[in-house]
Amino acid sequence: MNKRGPTLEDVAREAGVSRATVSRVVNGIRNVDPAIQDVVRQAIRATGYAPNGAARSLVTRRAETVALLVSGAGDGFAARVFADPFFGRIVSGAVTYLRGRAMHPVLMFAESDAAREQVVDYLRQGSADGALVVSIQADDPLPRMLVDAGVPAVLFARPPHPLPVSYVDMDHYQGGRLAAEHLLARGCRYPAAISAPQDLPAGRDRLAGFRDALARAGRGPAPVVEGRFTLDSGAAAMIRLLEGHPDTDGVFVANDLMAQGACQILREQGRRVPEDVAVVGFDDSTIAVTCRPPLTTVRQPVEKMAAAMAELLAGHLQGAGSGPARVLFDPELVVRESA
Repeated sequence: MNKRGPTLEDVAREAGVSRATVSRVVNGIRNVDPAIQDVVRQAIRATGYAPNGAARSLVTRRAETVALLVSGAGDGFAARVFADPFFGRIVSGAVTYLRGRAMHPVLMFAESDAAREQVVDYLRQGSADGALVVSIQADDPLPRMLVDAGVPAVLFARPPHPLPVSYVDMDHYQGGRLAAEHLLARGCRYPAAISAPQDLPAGRDRLAGFRDALARAGRGPAPVVEGRFTLDSGAAAMIRLLEGHPDTDGVFVANDLMAQGACQILREQGRRVPEDVAVVGFDDSTIAVTCRPPLTTVRQPVEKMAAAMAELLAGHLQGAGSGPARVLFDPELVVRESA
């Protein structure tokens, strides 16, 4: 005779609550005290109870699936995404939060108009309950398409144009300020910057914070070369800076991947880091530790930001809140050997 699996009644008995309370927790229905939810989840783990996904979907009318959308453009887009540890950190933070709530992520790429249409159709049909969106181009139409389609969504980073949609971001202006102040404190007399794309709000804010801190210290305008968040663009920008401004003795680079490229060029041209040129990156990704020398960088708490995105989306799906929300994180300077 087959042994029956654990039931709702078993979980209720283990937790010391009613069957109805267990059902509400399993189905994600609101108005259950968080402490009781924790007790019920512990009882679920203790008993080994596995909710029937199909039955639960009939009750909640939800797929228990969230689309993690990365939207951009260009040939080799997916390969570039996987090559940048920044995106891996987003996935890690989001998945950690979702897994604890029995929600499952589906990774999707939207690198063309046709792909974006397919993504919106997929979500409109209810194949996923909502979307966590990472957009890496300023003119990306996907956020507006999701809003117009009525799809619950949360963006990573403030959209370039006002939209009635929730987002999670960091104070990039203060991050640029921290970088400038650190270079000045080291005694750099001729600081420069390799900026992020200036059509993105984060790119503009990082550079504005850097420039304003220099101005407050009585320094003139610093030379700036714009990069594209890639290692090669950071290397090319460093070459241009050294050609046009050979006296540069400190560089703020708007992400760690570009900073790694800049450090490679400095080594090739016989410039010691940090003795001849100090380098400050941005993100505090794994690259910051593996770079030679290890990067001083402005930490962006990407995993926590991604978890906050997932939490906002879960709240929207449960009907919490009255409208779009914004969560803003503070930067932190992490000092290592490059500056």
